Amino acid sequence: MNLERERKKVLRMNTDITSLDKVMSGVLQLREMGQGGYVCLSNVHMCMEVFDDPRFEEVVNGADFVLPDGLPIAWAQRLLGMPDSSQVRGQDLMNSVCAASAQKGLRIGLYGGANIDVLNKVVAVLERQFPGINISYTYCPPFRPLSDEEDAQVVADINKAQVDMLFVGIGCPKQERWMAAHKGQINSVMYGVGAAFDFISGSKRHAPRWMQKVGLEWFFRLCSEPSRLWKRYLEQNPRFVFYFLRQWILRTKF
Repeated sequence: MNLERERKKVLRMNTDITSLDKVMSGVLQLREMGQGGYVCLSNVHMCMEVFDDPRFEEVVNGADFVLPDGLPIAWAQRLLGMPDSSQVRGQDLMNSVCAASAQKGLRIGLYGGANIDVLNKVVAVLERQFPGINISYTYCPPFRPLSDEEDAQVVADINKAQVDMLFVGIGCPKQERWMAAHKGQINSVMYGVGAAFDFISGSKRHAPRWMQKVGLEWFFRLCSEPSRLWKRYLEQNPRFVFYFLRQWILRTKF
């Protein structure tokens, strides 16, 4: 079974031209294939990580889907000649997958979270929002690399729980590298959801909807966590604009 896909390269990152409905159809196909896979939710930060690191470029471009989670990535696709491109927000995709859990009997796994309390809150919120959801696996990994034995146990536990859809929330680029390294070992469709667990648990606040619609979600997050995010946004965003203008106007290939 082959996935139908259309992609456009933004700088060095291959991004899917798609919609939420098409993605849901695609990930359900992946699940039926029974071989696992992984989904990257791209934004400017990820795009520049790909631009700067050839090994990370292989990780992201090797994903089964690379979705324009950040609105600037969707805008870039349109400027590059793909007028039908649309933003596919990670939170919207996660909600759709969770809703499908009860409807289609999908087993959900959660890997990540700042601590066990955050992870437990995520479970409680999802069970309240999506009655009938089947969360068959949860794990909050330590803030250090797992030993080979620990990693093997994680793989065994996920497969034993027969997880269909695994949400991985340990941050970019760590989560994308983790998913790529475990493709073929874990039978689940894996999603790199970044800070989604923090948003769901209430540890962090979403940007107002109007800021999301005009592409200012990054500015809200910068104001919320300036000490952690100032370097990422104030260094990477101008670089993205500079190099994308070269790609768009001068037709530069990177």
